[in-house]
Amino acid sequence: MLRKMLNIKHPIIQAGMAGGPTTPELIAAVSNAGALGTLGAGYMPPEDIGAAIAHIKEQTEAPFAVNLFLPQSYETNEKQILNMQAHLNHYRKKLDIPEIHTIPDMKDIFERQLEVVIETGVKIVSFTFDQPSAELVKRLKNKDILVIATATNVEEAKVLDKLGVNVIVAQGSEAGGHRGTFLSKENEALIGTFALVPQMVDAVSCPVIAAGGIMDGRGYAAALSLGASGVQIGTAFLTVTESGASDIHQQAILSSKDTDTKITKAFSGKSARGFKNEMMLELEKIQIENLPPYPIQHILTSDIRKEAGRRKNKEMLSMWAGQASAMSKRQSAKELIETIAVDCSKIISELHRQQT
Repeated sequence: MLRKMLNIKHPIIQAGMAGGPTTPELIAAVSNAGALGTLGAGYMPPEDIGAAIAHIKEQTEAPFAVNLFLPQSYETNEKQILNMQAHLNHYRKKLDIPEIHTIPDMKDIFERQLEVVIETGVKIVSFTFDQPSAELVKRLKNKDILVIATATNVEEAKVLDKLGVNVIVAQGSEAGGHRGTFLSKENEALIGTFALVPQMVDAVSCPVIAAGGIMDGRGYAAALSLGASGVQIGTAFLTVTESGASDIHQQAILSSKDTDTKITKAFSGKSARGFKNEMMLELEKIQIENLPPYPIQHILTSDIRKEAGRRKNKEMLSMWAGQASAMSKRQSAKELIETIAVDCSKIISELHRQQT
């Protein structure tokens, strides 16, 4: 069902990781290999999204998706922001970059991003961070665009199903990057992938995609056995040949172990799983009410993270990754997809043989 719906050979979705990892080369390679590539466009200016989509289309005629962040409601507390700027100046001094004592200009570019995606003819759009409105789902469906949305618990999945989304991604607590929680408190929606998937499958009528901790054919086979129609994989794609992840990020993944990540709000104001480092742990000592919400904290720390990346300073850099990061390898996207698909088929065949 999912293969036909998305017009793909393998029900494997490359996660739409924002911030640079999802290069046009990666997306095209994934889609050309029979899976679904996804452009992580959440932070991209609209004009850059259009250019990236054009570049992808130059490299593949296969379907691909674009992932966008649904706008977040938040309160602007000027005193809180200025206090955080003063605290962050400690890191700016270490990096020898200008201190900041002002409140950033907050601009919502979601509608402009979405218009570009629609105008370029992309036929699959995925969302995270919130539930799309019924009007948005209808608007996209009227243009023959498939809608994928993220849920972190059963209640969220029921809401998305009622809204009429085509596919729901079940994001388990093992997943790297930002949490897609939108109904519960984020620390109350940390349900493991393999506990979440069968409950969600039983609760909704549309296909469910398992996400979180899936790195190889074993995880793929397990997800399918629990009723998932496919899998979404992020961390494993960060170290493939076509990845746009920085060298320091890739090296951190390849040298990681299972206990190296944690979920934090330190860098962005929104819960996300990434590698522990000095800045993360220091910022976590600040009382939670003093931490600006997403996207404010994300903007406040952006200059520090950018400069830290340029200097290859892993102690002031947000490096998102899932709990199974230690299983990552250097290989091409095609090799990763083909290995996952072949190994999954072998596992299922062997399990069937053992039961007969």
